[in-house]
Amino acid sequence: MLDFDPASQPAPNGHFINGKLDTGISQSLPVHRPSDGKAFTEIPVADSETVDHAVGSALGAYRRTDWARQAPRNRALVLCRWADLVDDHCIELAQLEALGSTRPIAQAAGWDVPYLAKTIRFFAELADKHGGEVAATADSQLGFTLTEPYGVVAAIAPWNFPLVMAGWKLAPALAAGNAVVLKPSELTPLSVVRLAQLAVEAGVPPGIFNVIQGDGKQSGEALCRHPGVSKITFTGSTATGAAIMAASAASGIKPMTLELGGKSPQIVFHDADPDLAARCVARGILGNAGQVCVAGSRLIVHRRLRDEVVERTAALMSQVSPGPTWHEATGFSPIISRKQYDRVDRIVKSTIGQGAEPLIGNREMEGFDGGAFYAPTILTGVTGEMDAARKEVFGPVLTVQDFEDEEEGLMLADHPEYGLAAGLYTKDLSRALRAVRHLEVGTIWVNRYGRSEDLIIPTGGYKRSGIGKDLGRQAFEANLQTKSALIEIGT
Repeated sequence: MLDFDPASQPAPNGHFINGKLDTGISQSLPVHRPSDGKAFTEIPVADSETVDHAVGSALGAYRRTDWARQAPRNRALVLCRWADLVDDHCIELAQLEALGSTRPIAQAAGWDVPYLAKTIRFFAELADKHGGEVAATADSQLGFTLTEPYGVVAAIAPWNFPLVMAGWKLAPALAAGNAVVLKPSELTPLSVVRLAQLAVEAGVPPGIFNVIQGDGKQSGEALCRHPGVSKITFTGSTATGAAIMAASAASGIKPMTLELGGKSPQIVFHDADPDLAARCVARGILGNAGQVCVAGSRLIVHRRLRDEVVERTAALMSQVSPGPTWHEATGFSPIISRKQYDRVDRIVKSTIGQGAEPLIGNREMEGFDGGAFYAPTILTGVTGEMDAARKEVFGPVLTVQDFEDEEEGLMLADHPEYGLAAGLYTKDLSRALRAVRHLEVGTIWVNRYGRSEDLIIPTGGYKRSGIGKDLGRQAFEANLQTKSALIEIGT
């Protein structure tokens, strides 16, 4: 039985710097549970002095300890012990995740936490499987390259999958030998503190992994501006990504990995299996109540299958099981905050005002006093200029457009701003490959929607959907810099 009482759930709260929990609060922010809207704790807001302390701690540990200089295999063993502790504390971490986030306890315990452990192990295994190369030079010279960590990596994680997204940032950076200062979202700040405590218990030297709490405007900006930070990795909105680039430039040019907004199409061609397509389309927009960067929020379907696919998708989207995140039976998430709920509703209402028709949804789900639950919504009669087709809604809202031929379908799928992901449904391999070539997006799924647990496959966006890749060998290599050497050795 995974049900738990949120009122009696203990949670580590504060900054975690140099291996110690700092619970001192001079300025604070309340933290609300999205399931019932109640403020259940408050977190400290890191000011510039606290950020300086965290970055200084990370830089000191990077220089003082052998984390970066030891045999990479030894570093990998420490990270694997960390992953084992994550598995051992699965229920505890899942409860912390479900306590104040949108992640239902059954999903957090069944997927989020085990996936986090797998992510740590995956990148740990890359620690000793990289290196430089000897260059082709004259016989009198020896030219070669070395790969080295950057030093201190600033990681800013989003609220939609707090532990999973933190793992995407932490695991490759630490495996490559860097130190990390992580700022979680102020909306979901708790579970990563316990994760940091487990890292120290596993043998990660104090100061190599630090957590600061706070908002983006003060704490996040101070972290990005800090001259001791050598690289930045962030997942979140395109607007925030642009602000991070501007802030980081204040203290010099820094490499960064940015996974940003998405407005991903799901294209159903005339030869697709309508039942498979409907199931994938529904899952692609219902997951975490649509609060996913790669949410498949635009159904673009051939006119021959439009009615059948839309009808089946609507039936599936109407069968969700909402509830508090601390109940095991809950399968459909609340919206993270009332502010985000209002934004979702505002975009839906404006799109209807522009001429779209609501097929299902377009309302608040009843029976959840204080909770922000938005009913799964399908909007038909949508054009590409309407708000819900243009803007990232970040809610369970699916728009429907139809097409007559392949060229028109691919034209509708292309978005002028976003290029994060896309789904294709067809039995024709040649058509699928043509679409893969055509679409300007970073990830394409064919006859499925969503990532597998093949962590070797990178993810990241085109256009304003980001820079660089998370996951895969690319994410590990992005946490290393290359040094060249040329030696005269004579003949």
